[in-house]
Amino acid sequence: MGNAILVNPIQQKNPVLKFIRNVPYEPSDTIKMDYVVGQTTGVIYLSLRYHRLYPNYIYDRLNSVKNLYVTRILLVFVDAENYHDAIREINRVAILSEFTLVLCWSMEEAGRYLETFKAFENMGTDLIREKVENDYLAKVTDCLTNVRSVNKTDVLTLLSTFGSLKRVMEASTEELSVCPGFGEQKVKRLQRVWKQPFLMNKKRKT
Repeated sequence: MGNAILVNPIQQKNPVLKFIRNVPYEPSDTIKMDYVVGQTTGVIYLSLRYHRLYPNYIYDRLNSVKNLYVTRILLVFVDAENYHDAIREINRVAILSEFTLVLCWSMEEAGRYLETFKAFENMGTDLIREKVENDYLAKVTDCLTNVRSVNKTDVLTLLSTFGSLKRVMEASTEELSVCPGFGEQKVKRLQRVWKQPFLMNKKRKT
């Protein structure tokens, strides 16, 4: 399929095509999805206003393309008010049909989604996976900055004063309080963390 988005003939008059500007697209009579944005990815497009006029359309449409692609996306343009109930129902249908629901609130946003799906077709998951540093300072910083109001400067202060996380945890209230930037509330929050269990114990039935 090359580097172009394939467009089903039933979508050729969709205004969303005007907003696909950064990747090419071309019509295809052979696809069953509305848009094919990768070798394993297909997209069905739905206007919420259209859904209200023809509520059975999406049920039949998703059923007709079920299991065709590894990644199946239902792109819904929210162009109607009081949409919450309709979105809940569409989400239920998407889950049952094994589609991923993506919402957009403008034609331009819908176009950007289609461009992005295509542009990232061959990208690995490393782009969205959290990057965790391996060195000791990075790990301690990642740990301690989860405590409210503790920042990276505070972590450096603690490690330079006590030498290790173990010694920080063993430090008394008085020892922590003399560290620059550590007031009474910050010390209390930090010490409260040491006393919390890593795993929540389930309440035993009596």
